Amino acid sequence: ISNHPNVRPLLDAIRQVESGGNDNAVGDGGRSIGPYQIQRQYHHDSGVPGSWQQVKTRSYAERVMVAYWTRYCPKALAAGDWQTLARVHNGGPKGATMKATVKYWHRVRRHLPR
Repeated sequence: ISNHPNVRPLLDAIRQVESGGNDNAVGDGGRSIGPYQIQRQYHHDSGVPGSWQQVKTRSYAERVMVAYWTRYCPKALAAGDWQTLARVHNGGPKGATMKATVKYWHRVRRHLPR
Protein backbone atom coordinates (compact mmCIF):
# COMPACT_ATOMS: atom_id res chain seq x y z
CA ILE A 1 0.00 0.00 0.00
CA SER A 2 3.06 2.23 -0.18
CA ASN A 3 1.55 4.13 -3.13
CA HIS A 4 -1.66 4.77 -1.17
CA PRO A 5 -0.72 5.61 2.44
CA ASN A 6 -3.92 7.66 2.73
CA VAL A 7 -5.96 4.43 2.97
CA ARG A 8 -4.30 3.24 6.20
CA PRO A 9 -7.10 4.51 8.48
CA LEU A 10 -9.69 2.90 6.20
CA LEU A 11 -7.86 -0.44 6.15
CA ASP A 12 -7.65 -0.38 9.95
CA ALA A 13 -11.39 0.36 10.22
CA ILE A 14 -12.34 -2.38 7.75
CA ARG A 15 -10.16 -4.86 9.63
CA GLN A 16 -11.95 -4.03 12.89
CA VAL A 17 -15.38 -4.49 11.31
CA GLU A 18 -14.48 -7.67 9.44
CA SER A 19 -12.54 -9.57 12.09
CA GLY A 20 -11.90 -7.45 15.17
CA GLY A 21 -8.25 -7.65 14.11
CA ASN A 22 -8.12 -11.48 14.09
CA ASP A 23 -5.73 -12.55 11.32
CA ASN A 24 -7.06 -16.12 11.47
CA ALA A 25 -10.75 -15.22 11.27
CA VAL A 26 -12.98 -17.44 9.14
CA GLY A 27 -16.44 -16.31 8.07
CA ASP A 28 -19.26 -16.98 5.63
CA GLY A 29 -19.08 -20.72 6.23
CA GLY A 30 -15.38 -20.80 5.35
CA ARG A 31 -15.71 -18.68 2.20
CA SER A 32 -14.08 -15.59 3.76
CA ILE A 33 -10.76 -15.66 5.59
CA GLY A 34 -8.21 -13.46 7.26
CA PRO A 35 -8.36 -10.08 8.97
CA TYR A 36 -10.23 -8.54 6.02
CA GLN A 37 -12.50 -11.54 5.29
CA ILE A 38 -11.46 -11.92 1.65
CA GLN A 39 -13.10 -14.53 -0.56
CA ARG A 40 -11.38 -16.59 -3.28
CA GLN A 41 -12.99 -14.70 -6.15
CA TYR A 42 -11.98 -11.33 -4.68
CA HIS A 43 -8.39 -12.58 -4.36
CA HIS A 44 -8.46 -13.93 -7.91
CA ASP A 45 -9.95 -10.69 -9.31
CA SER A 46 -7.22 -8.63 -7.62
CA GLY A 47 -4.61 -10.20 -9.90
CA VAL A 48 -2.07 -10.33 -7.06
CA PRO A 49 0.13 -13.43 -7.45
CA GLY A 50 0.01 -15.92 -4.62
CA SER A 51 -2.46 -18.22 -2.94
CA TRP A 52 -5.77 -17.25 -1.42
CA GLN A 53 -4.55 -18.57 1.96
CA GLN A 54 -2.00 -15.72 2.03
CA VAL A 55 -4.80 -13.21 2.72
CA LYS A 56 -4.46 -14.26 6.37
CA THR A 57 -1.33 -12.08 6.34
CA ARG A 58 -2.29 -8.43 6.76
CA SER A 59 0.31 -6.95 4.42
CA TYR A 60 -0.58 -9.41 1.64
CA ALA A 61 -4.33 -8.89 2.16
CA GLU A 62 -3.83 -5.13 1.95
CA ARG A 63 -1.99 -5.51 -1.36
CA VAL A 64 -4.91 -7.60 -2.62
CA MET A 65 -7.41 -4.93 -1.53
CA VAL A 66 -5.51 -2.05 -3.13
CA ALA A 67 -5.14 -4.07 -6.36
CA TYR A 68 -8.88 -4.87 -6.30
CA TRP A 69 -9.73 -1.19 -5.78
CA THR A 70 -7.27 -0.21 -8.51
CA ARG A 71 -9.14 -2.52 -10.87
CA TYR A 72 -12.72 -1.74 -9.90
CA CYS A 73 -12.79 1.80 -8.47
CA PRO A 74 -9.53 3.56 -9.36
CA LYS A 75 -11.10 7.04 -9.21
CA ALA A 76 -12.33 6.43 -5.67
CA LEU A 77 -8.89 5.16 -4.67
CA ALA A 78 -7.17 8.21 -6.18
CA ALA A 79 -9.66 10.59 -4.55
CA GLY A 80 -9.59 8.92 -1.14
CA ASP A 81 -13.33 8.16 -1.36
CA TRP A 82 -13.43 5.83 1.61
CA GLN A 83 -17.14 5.17 1.39
CA THR A 84 -16.87 3.81 -2.15
CA LEU A 85 -13.78 1.77 -1.27
CA ALA A 86 -15.43 0.20 1.79
CA ARG A 87 -18.64 -0.58 -0.10
CA VAL A 88 -16.74 -2.16 -3.01
CA HIS A 89 -14.73 -4.23 -0.54
CA ASN A 90 -17.98 -5.47 0.99
CA GLY A 91 -20.20 -5.80 -2.07
CA GLY A 92 -17.88 -6.45 -4.98
CA PRO A 93 -17.29 -4.36 -8.11
CA LYS A 94 -20.77 -2.77 -7.99
CA GLY A 95 -20.82 -2.58 -4.19
CA ALA A 96 -20.85 1.21 -4.08
CA THR A 97 -24.25 1.24 -5.82
CA MET A 98 -25.85 -1.49 -3.70
CA LYS A 99 -28.25 -0.53 -0.93
CA ALA A 100 -27.06 -3.58 1.01
CA THR A 101 -23.60 -2.04 1.56
CA VAL A 102 -24.81 1.19 3.19
CA LYS A 103 -25.07 -0.35 6.68
CA TYR A 104 -21.62 -1.84 6.22
CA TRP A 105 -20.21 1.61 5.42
CA HIS A 106 -21.82 3.04 8.58
CA ARG A 107 -20.16 0.29 10.64
CA VAL A 108 -16.75 1.04 9.05
CA ARG A 109 -17.20 4.79 9.49
CA ARG A 110 -17.62 4.36 13.26
CA HIS A 111 -14.05 2.97 13.40
CA LEU A 112 -12.49 5.84 11.44
CA PRO A 113 -10.60 8.65 13.17
CA ARG A 114 -12.70 11.77 13.63
